[in-house]
Formats: sequence, structure tokens, C-alpha cells
Amino acid sequence: MSVIEKAVEAPVTFTESAIKELIKIKEKENITENHGLRVGVKGGGCSGFSYVLGFDEKNEKDEEYEIGGLRVFMEKAHAIYLIGMKIDWSDGLNNRGFSFINPNAKETCGCGTSFSA
Repeated sequence: MSVIEKAVEAPVTFTESAIKELIKIKEKENITENHGLRVGVKGGGCSGFSYVLGFDEKNEKDEEYEIGGLRVFMEKAHAIYLIGMKIDWSDGLNNRGFSFINPNAKETCGCGTSFSA
């Protein structure tokens, strides 16, 4: 009897510019292959939750995804807040950094790094 593994679709997506910037950061900071990109939420911020985006080791509560050549970790419980979210990178004169386009956010703060669900 053979076991067929079903590919699990990642709950979040990244724009091409975000992937390029994350790979650049990973190489510049000499992040090892033992680490992946953690995407999640934590309590706090102006609107109730803040986004988590950074390189980390995998935890037992994490789901792992491969997105654009990056290992991405997310706690299973965070998916309810993040499913369908897109992460973008802007490098313009007026705006530089990652932005989070989250269809689950009822309200966001002015800086775009915290939200309420």
C-alpha cells in the first residue's frame, strides 16, 4: 500500500519583491538552513495584534511550508488570523519595508503593523 502525500497550500503568500528581499536578508545575515521564516501574530500593538516576521527555528506547534524557495514556519493556531494574507516589500522614497495585506483584519493601525480581528 502506498501513501500519497498531499501538498498543503500555504495560508499566506509573498510578492516577488518580498521573496527577493527576504532571501537578501537571509544571505546578508548568514541565516543557516536550520532556520526558516516565521510568520505569525502576537498580542500587542495599537489594534490588538502585531505581526511576527523573522527567521527562527521550527517549533513543535509549527506547520512548515515552502514559499518561493524559503522555508516558512507558522503556528497552526495563527492561521485563523492570517489565512489569505499577502506580504509585500516596498522600497520607495516614501515607504520602505514589509506590508501586510490581511483580509481578516477588521481594523489596522496607521503604521500597518498591528490589527484587530
